[in-house]
Amino acid sequence: MSLAIMACLAARGLKLAPFKIGPDFIDPGLHTKVSGRISHNLDSWMLPRDYNRALFHEKIQARDLAVVEGVMGLFDGYDALSEEGSTAHMAKMLDLPVLLIVSARGKARSAAAIVRGFETFDPGLKFCGVIFSQAGSQRHYTYLKQAVEQNCTTPCLGYLPRNEKIVMPERHLGLVTADEMPIPASTLSLMASMVEDHLDMDRLLAKLPNVGKGQPGHIVEKSAPRTRIAVARDRAFCFYYPDNFKILEAVGAELVFFSPLEADHLPPDIDGLYLGGGYPELNAADLAAQPGLMAEIRKASHSGMPIYGECGGFMFLCRELSDMDGKGRHTMCGIFDFKIQMSKQLRSLGYREITLTHDTLIGKKGDKIRGHEFHYSAISDGDNTGGKHVYQVASRAGQDICLKGFMKNQTLGSYLHIHFGSNPSAARHFVDHCAWFKKHTGHGC
Repeated sequence: MSLAIMACLAARGLKLAPFKIGPDFIDPGLHTKVSGRISHNLDSWMLPRDYNRALFHEKIQARDLAVVEGVMGLFDGYDALSEEGSTAHMAKMLDLPVLLIVSARGKARSAAAIVRGFETFDPGLKFCGVIFSQAGSQRHYTYLKQAVEQNCTTPCLGYLPRNEKIVMPERHLGLVTADEMPIPASTLSLMASMVEDHLDMDRLLAKLPNVGKGQPGHIVEKSAPRTRIAVARDRAFCFYYPDNFKILEAVGAELVFFSPLEADHLPPDIDGLYLGGGYPELNAADLAAQPGLMAEIRKASHSGMPIYGECGGFMFLCRELSDMDGKGRHTMCGIFDFKIQMSKQLRSLGYREITLTHDTLIGKKGDKIRGHEFHYSAISDGDNTGGKHVYQVASRAGQDICLKGFMKNQTLGSYLHIHFGSNPSAARHFVDHCAWFKKHTGHGC
């Protein structure tokens, strides 16, 4: 629904500012492909209030319209008792109206009870309309509309019918990424026409407020580079927050992007390495076919070069990685003496706050950093031999969280995806370590 609305607005010639609530990597990439503008993450649990507000106001400058896609249900966030991390919390934080999406499948008058419940659950929210997905026909929508108009105050603005042509492929970490899934112009045109045919977009646009254009943002400018950091970026390593790059550049990093799937060597004259998450398990055979590159990464680690790997990047830094079916085992970099076993079941999912128990690349002992964990793999052996444990994770009632951070030489790895916006000093520490390495040892590669 979000992509269809963006496709329609872009086809009308509007300049969009897309956003995604929550710690998501795939949806923002799809937003970017459809809207032509980089989509940014907003998150009321992971990021401070001022950061969210400043980022939003910065990115809407010179744009006609902001489109913010929510996360899960409207009130779902960090836990069942607070609003933190939820779409509702962000809507109130930014003073934005909510366009409620309700699945019409199998519903008629019950839809009114759902809408009424959402209307009354939090009096602090403002609703600009409700639209229905998965509607069977115009007649079906008429039943829904009549029920809602009789019992609710939120206006019905239309529906999208079921259409298998716009169903998006999924796999174990969600939708297929934008880089791997070209969206044909014909599909964009179909989505735009469906919105124009079935939603009252003119009425929706007329109801939207002016949300503070001209308010100052926190525009992050590049500073003079003082160190070069190589960033792995391809279909195997594609989970990065755009803000993390901007924050690293703001504290003095020159980022050099490369593909571990394609490059035989590390980029020249680098002082650090950043390996983000993604799908190394789907590309394990191709990664294993790069022994020269992996040898250079091992050498860089042994020399003390700062290397930071999270989730998929951490898996790449381990000794061995299995396929999804468990039949293939592939040699990885071997810095951490772990075997990583893929599973068809989700192993861990949720927000995490860590406290550093030692000085590390991303902060000093006692520093707190927030992020997110989401993976289908686990360490199958070597848990006590892979490196020093440097993370203490905040516990949550009813959850057994076993997230660990491992440090060996100046290489740090874990399953945690951190957002540097949760603690900007983390990025500065990483860049400082890379600059120190450059100054005292020269370029490692």
